[in-house]
Amino acid sequence: MLTDIEDGKKDVTAFHLAGIVPVAGQKLDFKFPWHDCLMPVADNLTAVEQAVLQCTYAGCESIWIVAHREMQPILRERIGDWIVEYGSLLQSRFKQRMASEQVRQTSIYYVPIHPKDRDKRDCLAWSVIYGSLRAFHISKMISSWVVPDKYFVSFPYGLVSLDSIYQNRSLISSPNNFYMEYDGKTIRDGEYLPFTFDKEDFKKFRRVIRSEGTGMYKNAVFNQETRRMTQEYIPAEQQYSARSFPLDKVFGCATLEGNNVGQTAWYSRIDSWRNYQEFMKSDNSRNVWRPKFFKYHEWSPIAVDKEDLEE
Repeated sequence: MLTDIEDGKKDVTAFHLAGIVPVAGQKLDFKFPWHDCLMPVADNLTAVEQAVLQCTYAGCESIWIVAHREMQPILRERIGDWIVEYGSLLQSRFKQRMASEQVRQTSIYYVPIHPKDRDKRDCLAWSVIYGSLRAFHISKMISSWVVPDKYFVSFPYGLVSLDSIYQNRSLISSPNNFYMEYDGKTIRDGEYLPFTFDKEDFKKFRRVIRSEGTGMYKNAVFNQETRRMTQEYIPAEQQYSARSFPLDKVFGCATLEGNNVGQTAWYSRIDSWRNYQEFMKSDNSRNVWRPKFFKYHEWSPIAVDKEDLEE
């Protein structure tokens, strides 16, 4: 099984940008009977859906939503199997002939967290890391030509200007990494701001989880008398510390020097009830709505079993 992200075959005429939307992670202080990512941010628009919109405005060719398996049915019921790519939609409006054929469809995939990581290191940052690994692994199985060149991360709990993302599309889909900035802060400061990374950054982020995260036991020691390896339990409150790692602890090693930095016109955090209240009563809430092109779409099945037709 592949455990690292690698480069695919280089195509100078194409750039594959994969969007990562992390959902699985530590719980926020919302105490509603639904998941935190389903908090409404506008009429008929949830937090996770606005993160998907960020991906299509950025020009992602594929979108990977990382969520626990029990969450996937309701997410798919809301979002569907694909979404219209915003850039191609704008271009089609200027081409009256065969305009519908100019619109591209961006596939949406739902990735569950591996069982061995659940409740052990499944923080929001790990969802980003694991989602990019699965995106690479599945793409690699299809063809080395479709392996992502960069991974664009958008968070459900950070609302930014979609127009600002669209204006920075050329910087986002470039060899250098891209970091969205607001008020002098980026993902390095623990803000839920979009950014991109590649295989080298993937290794650095994963190294933080592996090296600084604890397990259930301390280092094993060989006992000369019993001729056995002995292990000592770590206190329960200190076990599996990576599951509560904040964003700045994992992504703080990101480098801004030599990379692209784009400004967003506005930004709001909705990772707590107080921040959610501040957003809803601010002018930023007027800049968030569900676009008409964001509709539920699903792929038609290729075939069905003959036994199902007879029933």
